[in-house]
Amino acid sequence: MEKKIIGELLKKVRTIKPIVHHLTNWVTIYDCANIVKVFGASPVMAHAKEEVADMAGIASALVLNIGTLTPEFVEAMIIAAKAANKKGIPVVLDVCGAGATKLRDDKCFEILNNSKIDIIKGNASEIARIAGENVVTKGVDVGSVEKDLTKIAKELAEKRNCTVVITGKEDIVANNEKFMIIENGDPKMTGIVGTGCMAASVIGTFAAIEKDLVLAAACGLACYEIAAEIAAKNSKGPGSFKENLFDAVYNLDEKIVVKMQKIVDK
Repeated sequence: MEKKIIGELLKKVRTIKPIVHHLTNWVTIYDCANIVKVFGASPVMAHAKEEVADMAGIASALVLNIGTLTPEFVEAMIIAAKAANKKGIPVVLDVCGAGATKLRDDKCFEILNNSKIDIIKGNASEIARIAGENVVTKGVDVGSVEKDLTKIAKELAEKRNCTVVITGKEDIVANNEKFMIIENGDPKMTGIVGTGCMAASVIGTFAAIEKDLVLAAACGLACYEIAAEIAAKNSKGPGSFKENLFDAVYNLDEKIVVKMQKIVDK
């Protein structure tokens, strides 16, 4: 990957200002909307099944997050995903908490089996569970996974014909042909609720303007995590870090992200 591409995609987000439709986690919905907004895009948080198809019809990407799922909520997600599929816009599914309960597992597979998901995103144990591994997620926190994560990502990508994102100390982004490792980020990201959900929103934002979904996810995550590195330098704790993170994203420019990006193209 040419280093300048990350700067070009950041500029493209801010020029096009894509609409990113969410059916997301009620705990972190405010943060997801804000992270999309400070990147320069336009968040929409429409959940009612009576309007989700119409909203997907005017969006450039759809982000689904099962963090606070109910059966009715999942029904609305599938309606929205089918509308997005029909329009041809990318659908991101954050499998938040997969591996924690049977309901979460069942509903993830219901979404995956009844619509086309373009990007599946989660932490190591969440993605491993969706890939069929016998692992347990600690609520929404990552559990232990013994199998090679790159192999899990590639196998799931091939099985589901999609792009897979595994977030962690190093992020893995893969499809059945290639993968990238993102080494940006800061430990303070694990100290607040919502950084994972915001990551899914950022991925959706960049997928809205770039058809190469591996590239879109990798560059989006790198920009987000570069901002986290910048924010951490001026933060005394979780509260100031969160506030500084939004400011750092807002103030990102092409030169900064090109200079600081740590994307390893495999």
